[in-house]
Order: sequence, then structure tokens, then C-alpha cells
Amino acid sequence: MKIGFVRIFVTDLQKALAFYTKTLGMELDYTDEKNWAQFKSGVEVSLAIEQCEPNHTIQGSKVVGRFVGVTLMVDSIDQVYKLLTTKGVEFSGRPEKQPWGGTLAHLKDLDDNVLTLMEEAP
Repeated sequence: MKIGFVRIFVTDLQKALAFYTKTLGMELDYTDEKNWAQFKSGVEVSLAIEQCEPNHTIQGSKVVGRFVGVTLMVDSIDQVYKLLTTKGVEFSGRPEKQPWGGTLAHLKDLDDNVLTLMEEAP
């Protein structure tokens, strides 16, 4: 597996696009102009895990046991789903084909953080 996306959730895509492109100077790679935009990062991304107390907060938000917005890219989501299920990994449901062609499945880590598996559209 490799990291696919680290997502930031926003309430207004157009305002967020203006901030990230004009204010921060990031280069837009793709947008569907409805609810998704992605930027060229120019660097490799690392996934890190950090130990903390179960009720640890940062600026008032609990950091353990939440949807973390990390997408893990896989070649065959069905094979990975079956393998991880046999290892006791909890999924919110079976992999689902998305309107844009890819397939997603959401899984929990040991602290109930929710991660996304993604198989790109063929």
C-alpha cells in the first residue's frame, strides 16, 4: 500500500480553493468544482502514528477515534478487503464502487480512527 491522499475537510470549496491557490500558492491538479479538489504536492508523503492519551485534544478536538481523512491506495480492493477481514480488521461496510469510477472501503484502526482504502478506476 501507499498513501493516496491526506484530505482536509472544508465547508466551502470555492473559498478553500481561493485560499489554497491564491493565499498559499499551491498548484491545483484537479477539481470537480462540486466537492473535490486536489493539489500537486511536489513531495512524497509519509504516514506517521503518534502515541497519546485516549482523551488527548488539540485545540479542543479529540485526536483519537475519528475519521482521519487518510486514503490508502491498493491495486485490488477486494483482495485487500478479504485479507484484512481475515485479520480481524473492522470495516464500516463492503467496498463500494463510486460514481467517479473508483472503489472505496472504510476501516478502523485499533483506536477507532477511520481510514479509507481506495482502488482507482480502471
